[in-house]
Amino acid sequence: MHKNRKARNPFKQMAISKYLIVDQYGHGNFKTIQAAVDSIPLDNKQWVYVQINAGLYREKVIIPYNKPFIIFQGAGRDKTTIEWNDAASRSGTADSATFTAWAPSFIAKGISFKASTWLLCLCNGSPAPPPGAENRQAVAALAAADMQAFYSCGFYGAQDTLFDYQGRHYFRDCYIEGSIDVIFGHAQSIFRECELHSIAESYGSLAAHNRWNPSDSSGFVFVDCTITGSKGQVFLGRAWGAYSRIVYINTRMDNVIIPEGWYDWGEPQRQRTVFFGQYKCSGPGAGESGRVSWSHELNDYEARPFMQINFINGHEWLSEV
Repeated sequence: MHKNRKARNPFKQMAISKYLIVDQYGHGNFKTIQAAVDSIPLDNKQWVYVQINAGLYREKVIIPYNKPFIIFQGAGRDKTTIEWNDAASRSGTADSATFTAWAPSFIAKGISFKASTWLLCLCNGSPAPPPGAENRQAVAALAAADMQAFYSCGFYGAQDTLFDYQGRHYFRDCYIEGSIDVIFGHAQSIFRECELHSIAESYGSLAAHNRWNPSDSSGFVFVDCTITGSKGQVFLGRAWGAYSRIVYINTRMDNVIIPEGWYDWGEPQRQRTVFFGQYKCSGPGAGESGRVSWSHELNDYEARPFMQINFINGHEWLSEV
């Protein structure tokens, strides 16, 4: 991971209307994060800055669709953690999320989100869910609305760690860990200077993008990232949708990538319509020689639209630009 680079300040152009402090020991306005969210008025139109002091917050946190303009500022992803232990077998995949942001214009910085159901299994010696396991999903975070950004955050789970559901999103200097479809959804997202860490026991996948229309602007783009792993091997991506789009740019890949690189979801016809590509990637897992014939090694011209912040119209809404 690019440890020597600092994420630019995402708050510098924002006018903050209210400051709230969450401290589980009582040294703030609230002891729980959800209580702070609940205190924010519906249809809020001004930025509310929520400082979340160091601690392990064992709670399920939901930001409803009618509470936009919220900033979560943690003490660092190694110090501020939100953790819950739900699973798809109990509530369905989306509702299993430890943290959910249904509202647009949301920013998080310096926080870890953990789906502890399978993390507890791992700590007890049980393996991560096997590929294709039913009802084993446990989502750490669900990003479900437009204009959301995450800086220096951590996402920990196994199957379906980060549900990047919909909207334009920006992830910078984040750590994302899991085994199967670690990042999945239909969003239009850039992941910059992030580490993707696989804990797959046998094989798994890093990303599954769900795009069904060629005119749809969504896609997952990974720029200047690092891919690491501990045991098994993973696909770079899977064709959840017929027009799935995933691109890796200037990304270093350890020897944890399945040589073929990509999987068509068991639907060979999708090989003709998906867009899976690499551009100037490095490391022992980046070799193109074993890749499936329907993936792309991009040239400078083809890669340029994915390298720019314009891929998510960032000049319109990212405060750091």
